[in-house]
Amino acid sequence: MHLLGPLLLLLEYLAFSDSAQWTFEHPKILYAWDGACVWIPCRYHILNKQSLDNLTVYHNYEYDSSTKSYNGTVLYKNLKIREFPARQGRVQFLGNGRSNCTLLINPVKVNDSGQLGLRMMSGENKWMEAIGLNVSETAPPPHIELPPDIRELHDVTVTCSLNFACFEYQVHLQWSLEERAVTSTSLSIKTVSTQSTLTFQPQWTHHGKNLTCQLWDPTEQQLLSEETVWLDVKHPPKEVITVIQSPTPIREGDSVILSCTYNSSNPRVTRYEWDHLGFQDQLSPAGLTIRKVAWDTGPVKCAACNQWCLWSPPVDLDVQYAPKDVSVQVTSHSEIHSGRRVLLQCDFLSSRPTDVRFFWKKNGIFLEEGKELSFDAISPEDAGTYHCLVNNSIGQTSSKAWALQVLYAPRSLHVSISPKDGVVEGKKAVLTCESDANPPTSRYAWFDWNNQDLRHYDQTLRLDPVTLQHSGAYWCQGSNRLGQGQSPPTTLTVYYSSASIIRRVALGVGFCLAIFLLAIWGVKLQRSWKRIQRQQGLQESSSGQNFFVRNVKARRIPQAEGPHSLGCYHPVMEDAVSYAALRFPLGETDAPRPGDAGTSETRGLSSDRDDTVTYSVVQKRHVGDYENVTPEVLEDEGIHYSEMVHFGFGERPLAQEGVEYVTLKQ
Repeated sequence: MHLLGPLLLLLEYLAFSDSAQWTFEHPKILYAWDGACVWIPCRYHILNKQSLDNLTVYHNYEYDSSTKSYNGTVLYKNLKIREFPARQGRVQFLGNGRSNCTLLINPVKVNDSGQLGLRMMSGENKWMEAIGLNVSETAPPPHIELPPDIRELHDVTVTCSLNFACFEYQVHLQWSLEERAVTSTSLSIKTVSTQSTLTFQPQWTHHGKNLTCQLWDPTEQQLLSEETVWLDVKHPPKEVITVIQSPTPIREGDSVILSCTYNSSNPRVTRYEWDHLGFQDQLSPAGLTIRKVAWDTGPVKCAACNQWCLWSPPVDLDVQYAPKDVSVQVTSHSEIHSGRRVLLQCDFLSSRPTDVRFFWKKNGIFLEEGKELSFDAISPEDAGTYHCLVNNSIGQTSSKAWALQVLYAPRSLHVSISPKDGVVEGKKAVLTCESDANPPTSRYAWFDWNNQDLRHYDQTLRLDPVTLQHSGAYWCQGSNRLGQGQSPPTTLTVYYSSASIIRRVALGVGFCLAIFLLAIWGVKLQRSWKRIQRQQGLQESSSGQNFFVRNVKARRIPQAEGPHSLGCYHPVMEDAVSYAALRFPLGETDAPRPGDAGTSETRGLSSDRDDTVTYSVVQKRHVGDYENVTPEVLEDEGIHYSEMVHFGFGERPLAQEGVEYVTLKQ
């Protein structure tokens, strides 16, 4: 409740105050300098659209509460209601009685500074409007307004403004940069100013430089005032350079020290970057040390960085080194055949310095000097490992070992036998066809001593087990895609095994024993034959009558009749013909006996027939049939012939029982 009293008083004041009748618009304070002019734009409004009756302009006025009036220096006052003179002294009223209250003071004096009061009356309504006035002895400097962030090569708009404008006093704002600027003047109820706008692209060279805006009196060509600011142009480091601090020339393997410098940077440099060997390093120091620099180290460059980075131009270290990537090049066909021309060339990638010499080695032995090595007709003996060497003043470099391969058909073929000193029958023998060929021999063929193709096509010929029949000479034939060749014959010697030796010794001994026994049998046979011959000689000498004495164990077959037929019976010959009919020639007194069964041969015998009759017996003779005959010689089975020799004429005496005489001849 205690706040209600003041609030009611405020409302009462507003209700009865003249402020509710008047509204004004104008600058609160105006600036000028001695000798210039002041243009005061002003607008007012009276409630109920009443007209202005009186206007009095006071300078540094004061209110007198006793008289309830204003006291001060009067600069302008109209004497008649609603009649406003255009000019009174230095003050000129440019308004009207309805809404415009613009004033012009020309020229203005330094002592005009202070408070101006516009006492305005419309009927019973009164109002005092205060306007500030600031007049200096000299022209105030213009104000330069810069953007908060100025970057290199980015458009920047800079404003140079002066809180002054007056149509009766012209001024000009001029920039220190030779860039086109736009000047504008504002005389409004809110702003009274003169402004020049400059738009440009700052360079890094503008950083730290002064930017000046000057106020000129174009009529007098007089500089009234000026304002200078310092340009803070943000830019990356400028004129970055990589410096080699190590002594030159630089050789491969040396240590190299480099530094990074620059001319200008805003903001300051906070780090450095290096680009070398194909990769980047971020280093805080401004120096870089390359330990054992490589021969192929490329150009090195550095970057100085703030919030941006700027790289220096690359610097070539010009490293000196021995020849690199030395290699052997062949100017011939893809395959080198024996007898063709071949040219070897020594080549290298790079050398620093470039003055070089060439050398050739084969299997580690020096051949000759020169860049090329030529073979008019290459042979297999030229094959080997070749090196090309290139040297300069820094050092010497050798190429990788280059194997020269000469292609040729199989040659120098020969057969090697394992075991080489001969093989015992029953063991294993391995024959290998060895050859010299490039490409290696791909097909083999084997032949024996008769040039017979063994139809075996491997490099080795295995004989397992070896027999005596394998003894002999063997040769092989080898071929590749270039041709073929053959080996001379090589003899395979097969020795008897111990078992074979024993078997053959036993066979020899048996053979010798058989020969010996045969010799003994032959001697006995010869003796028997001689004995028989003697006996035959005795028989022949005794009327040529030969006979054998038959064993008495053979019983006699009884004959019913026929004194001249005798039957012989052998008990072993029961199942076959085992007897012979013996017929004797009939004498004059021998007449046929009654009942004699004669044959046609018997009947047909004449008296003048031969005394010797040959009989045949088809039966194997058994040893022991005759008691006076011992077989000396094995007789063959078959037909044996017996001859009965006639013992003479006349009656034959009766033989004793059990004795029969026959003569048997083979």
